[in-house]
Amino acid sequence: MPPTLASLVHHSALKLTVRAGEDRLDTPVRWAHVSELADPVPYMEGGELLLITALKLDAEDPEAMRRYVKRLAGAGVVGLGFAVGVNYPDIPKALLDAATEEDLPLIEVPRRTPFLAISKAVSAAIAADQYRAVTAGFAAQRELTRQALGDGPEGLLGALAGQVDGWAALYDASGAVVATAPEWAARRAARLTPDVERLRERPAPASLVVAGAEDRVELHSLGTGRRPRAALAVGTASTLGTAERYAVHSAIALLTLTTERSRSLQAAEGRIGAAVLRMLLAGEPDHARAVAGDLYGGLLDAPFRLMVAECPPPAADEEGLWSAPLVDAVESAAARRGEALLVVPYGERLVLLVADGGAAQEAATAYASPDAPREEPGLLMGLSAPAGPSAAAAAYKQAEQALSVARRRGKALVEHEELAAGSVLPLLADDAVRAFADGLLRALREHDATGRGDLVASLRAWLSRHGQWDAAAADLGVHRHTLRYRMRRVEEILGRSLDDPDVRMELWLSLKATSIPPAETP
Repeated sequence: MPPTLASLVHHSALKLTVRAGEDRLDTPVRWAHVSELADPVPYMEGGELLLITALKLDAEDPEAMRRYVKRLAGAGVVGLGFAVGVNYPDIPKALLDAATEEDLPLIEVPRRTPFLAISKAVSAAIAADQYRAVTAGFAAQRELTRQALGDGPEGLLGALAGQVDGWAALYDASGAVVATAPEWAARRAARLTPDVERLRERPAPASLVVAGAEDRVELHSLGTGRRPRAALAVGTASTLGTAERYAVHSAIALLTLTTERSRSLQAAEGRIGAAVLRMLLAGEPDHARAVAGDLYGGLLDAPFRLMVAECPPPAADEEGLWSAPLVDAVESAAARRGEALLVVPYGERLVLLVADGGAAQEAATAYASPDAPREEPGLLMGLSAPAGPSAAAAAYKQAEQALSVARRRGKALVEHEELAAGSVLPLLADDAVRAFADGLLRALREHDATGRGDLVASLRAWLSRHGQWDAAAADLGVHRHTLRYRMRRVEEILGRSLDDPDVRMELWLSLKATSIPPAETP
């Protein structure tokens, strides 16, 4: 520990005597400073033992001494050393009373003890304390390294908590708690998630101090990239000392190395995942299983879903790994549940293969919720129906179709089941479909505009009655021969036969498309 006034008083070679402030001798001394100025406060930083002979002080003036001592105490001076037998044979009563009143330690320095000896003693004690701190720091580093190599991050956190006499927690890229030591700190660590989110907004490396009623917590980002990939929390009852600071910095370095190594492994896994996906889409499920092995094998043994995402702008990092918040969210959810997950950049898109009904799918759905705050306002996702390895290509097409609908509707996520459960009519509001419908029916509308008949309404009635002449004519209030004449005119104008079912289908969909008001456009 650093030198204190008590350790100096007990120094046998100095022969110091305490005259006031006996109850404050445990205060650490940062330095010993000599000043005969009437007001040395502008040159004080706090924590000093001030040594004087009262050369320029009227030490027998009670009012002057009260002002002098009060200013020293206010500046953070921890003690006043007065050399007797130089300018005063003893400590003047005015100074003694002022020190007693302010409870400022007043130490009598005998004439035979030079101020230089006190300064050397303080300097030697500070150096010894720093040496002990460095030695303890190296010992802590060795212990943390041993634990990290033996038991991984969990072992490292346990060793760190013991070194700082507090607790430690590790957070993943999404801000979720991965591990804590001791276990009772899990609840405390979870309450710091908003603070971890604030930390992640800062460029790495970054740190943050959170002062609570029960402890003092330091948050440190982990990772060497622009965006922090994890965070470390260290909670203690008071400010960290030098040795504890060494331990924390060692833990940060070791966890960063672990994180970066994990990223390299993830990059390799990503390349394997890309190969697995290509084989699945090429209709080679057996080859995909062989390549995946234990890495993704469990994912291919159960029903899965394919998700295709457009996440502008592309968010691949320097290693080619996608570090978008969507990826962080699904990876963290899958890791917490112990699920396998495949994330592959595929062209300008991102393809995710997730367990059907699993944590990753739930996280993606929650992330796409309209109420969820997202960092990618242009995020679009399409989700396939449950599938197996042999149907992966079909599932990919389903996800693409759902993505196309999501883009048209302006929704963050569309599931393929929504397309089958709904109506095809809203899809007719597409601009390209409207343009086709307008072009197909333009000649009939122009004919009707001349007042020579009502071919469009007649066509709609005839198609709605499945070509039944009497029923359609009754709907229009005309004779069936009139309706037959009008349908022949439709065929003449369009140059198409109404006996062709494809023609009837195109005409009916065109009539429906042109009848959808713009307000109903999804």
